[in-house]
Amino acid sequence: MTTRSVLISGASIAGPAVAYWLRRHGFTPTVVERAPALREGGQAVDFRGAVHMNVLRQMGVLDDIRRLRTDPGPWRVVDSRGDQIVALPAEFAGGEVEIMRGDLARVLYDRTKDDVEYVFGDSIAAMTETPHGVEVTFERGAPRTFDVVIGADGLHSNVRRLAFGPESQFVRPSGYHVAIFSAPDHMGIGRDTLLYNEPGRAVAVSGAGEGTTTAVMCVFHAPGLEFDHRDVAQQRKILLDAYAGAGWETPRLLRAVPDAPDFYFDSISIVHMDRYTRGRIALLGDAGYGATCGGMGAGMAVVTAYVLAGELAAAHGDHRMAFPEYERAIRGFAKACQRVAGNAGPFLAPPTRGAIRRRNLAYRVLTTGPMLRMLDKMSTKAATSITLRNYAA
Repeated sequence: MTTRSVLISGASIAGPAVAYWLRRHGFTPTVVERAPALREGGQAVDFRGAVHMNVLRQMGVLDDIRRLRTDPGPWRVVDSRGDQIVALPAEFAGGEVEIMRGDLARVLYDRTKDDVEYVFGDSIAAMTETPHGVEVTFERGAPRTFDVVIGADGLHSNVRRLAFGPESQFVRPSGYHVAIFSAPDHMGIGRDTLLYNEPGRAVAVSGAGEGTTTAVMCVFHAPGLEFDHRDVAQQRKILLDAYAGAGWETPRLLRAVPDAPDFYFDSISIVHMDRYTRGRIALLGDAGYGATCGGMGAGMAVVTAYVLAGELAAAHGDHRMAFPEYERAIRGFAKACQRVAGNAGPFLAPPTRGAIRRRNLAYRVLTTGPMLRMLDKMSTKAATSITLRNYAA
């Protein structure tokens, strides 16, 4: 076997997923993660369709995910008084099984931690490809050499920057931004999600059912906004400034922002690349073909991780054969998932009052029985738009 050692950058979802399959195929994976520990919190993610379910079942994690699944209630669009404008049934956004991102990351880590080397609190500083491997310099650890490197490190991929070029070449912002954080549940909303809109900004509050905390998601339109994706203090201030003067329960919810330990902020963007591999380097999940939000990222990550590891195994570790097959196998699937996610910003936070009214009217139409089934079919079609090889493990 040509390839034995594989360095994976990123320990969220795609990284541990590909590490699982690589180890099962006899490779020796190492996962490096900049954060000092697993990242907790985050929004709910979902899986749908036979392709997602079959991969999770083969990994042996489907029962764990079902055990930790959320039990979401309906989405209720409300006005500034809290009165309901329109309600969307739970299945509108919840997929076949839904789980909090942090819980999913823990499930995948627990499944791999005994067989995979994890290095937390470090990151790749430089990579030099040679005929015999990739010489990697780390920010903290000693240099090491690996046969191949996989970038599973998200929208702001460090591996992509080092191997392919600046982020600005590949990441296309939509002009919308999203923030997610936990706040005390002072409204007692149970398992429902309440969505409040003003022109160009939205607040969605989802209950966990136990009446103590809620997950808050803010989506707002701010074209040209520049920020440091590692400067959390700056991001908190941007969010508070963007929602100054907002109505409904927004001011009370935003009181949690300064101290929220699970605060997340980013632009809503889509990654566009002509190639997902170069030499001994491969990109996986959001790093190569992701979208900030839209409901397809987690499923896409676990499916493409299965394919990348499987193609390396089928090629007996020869990345020169495996990487082109990986790209061929997943490109159409990745593009289909990105199309579903492409309109997340305007869908959640229409830019004008007229657009909000039209969106709400569309919600009423789309959530009738036949239209709801059609929407679910469209999402499931994207999630199943790939035929997987059976890679003997």
